[in-house]
Amino acid sequence: MVRNLVVFGGSSHPDLVERICNILGVAKGGLQTSKFSNGETSVSIKDSVREKDVYVIQSGCGHVNDNFLELLITISACKTASARRVTAVMPYFPYSRQPDVPYNKHGAPLAKSSTTPRTDHHYTFESVPPSPRAHSSLGHHLTNGISVPPQRNSYFLDRDLDRKLKLKDQIWQPEGTGEINTGYKEWVAQSGTLVADLLTCAGADHIITMDLHDPQFQGFFDIPVDNLYGRPLLQHYIVSSIPNYQEAVIVSPDAGGAKRATAIADALGMDFALIHKERRTKFTEKGPAATMMLVGDVSNRVALLIDDLVDTSNTITRAAKLLKERGATHVCAIITHGIFSGDAIQRIQASALDKVVTTNSAPQHEHKLALGDKLEILDVSKVFGEAIRRIHNGESVSMLFDHGAGI
Repeated sequence: MVRNLVVFGGSSHPDLVERICNILGVAKGGLQTSKFSNGETSVSIKDSVREKDVYVIQSGCGHVNDNFLELLITISACKTASARRVTAVMPYFPYSRQPDVPYNKHGAPLAKSSTTPRTDHHYTFESVPPSPRAHSSLGHHLTNGISVPPQRNSYFLDRDLDRKLKLKDQIWQPEGTGEINTGYKEWVAQSGTLVADLLTCAGADHIITMDLHDPQFQGFFDIPVDNLYGRPLLQHYIVSSIPNYQEAVIVSPDAGGAKRATAIADALGMDFALIHKERRTKFTEKGPAATMMLVGDVSNRVALLIDDLVDTSNTITRAAKLLKERGATHVCAIITHGIFSGDAIQRIQASALDKVVTTNSAPQHEHKLALGDKLEILDVSKVFGEAIRRIHNGESVSMLFDHGAGI
């Protein structure tokens, strides 16, 4: 029995709230949420929180913006009601994929090299490679109409061209994209800082989450953030449920998740492979298409795709197809946060994936009904319940980073 502890649950994931309360041995706090006819959120607290330690559990899934605003209002209401400390427990942290400007996917278009050597150009010692921004007889062009001689071996021509380009302020565009260059570089809002400021201004004293998509997100807060790891859960599943798991291969579906996947591979003594996703776009008859390349050997072996988040499932389904083409006998995706938005479930059903394993950091009931035995769910309530208990009692949570909750 834990004293002076109140646990409130938002409307995003009631089942997880019940599980955490059962582990802590406390009743769920009385919290009523409703909406006015115009869509505004209303929150009413039914229990006294004066001088108590309050934990508000709300995952960033479903109707993300509504649930996040509901969390902010609940935190503010608890602080107004004289709560001693308010901790936001967010199993999946919303907007964690937007801490910085997105990667620019445009680059030099991939084209097949000609089998016959080119003899129409004569290069000298002073010749330089043609700029990707300008083509003339080489088949290149500028959107502002500036042409470049095929052989730019003059210092003055180079200098004058660079001046013209700076004055025009034009950006080279790949052929076939259908984009019009206006000379303006779009500004992408960095919402990570804003989300952190909103939680702090609402009155949150502490944040508990799991497997942030970008760990650097913690730097946006000036309050403590405990980023729990889902790795112990995933490792336990691999050891206990994958036959001859040391013969399998851990695969990262992209370069961004390589560090996460190699940590599991090193801990379990398994081989590692990486799928490199080419960011430059290759234009085909059917339209733009990115390329994927496997670095490693999965022939006649079980491939375990490791990732922290699956939203549209486009990356893992394409990765599974590539692994099967390279000879993998069984492909299993093991992920921490299974959001499965849009047509993700239909993609998985029609994909080469044999099994998908995820946690219940987001509701999975409907996904389980659709996928059946193809989807297996790991419970994170023990990890969050133990983290809440330790933080409330002033104990260290370092043990949870390596060993989970004694799983």
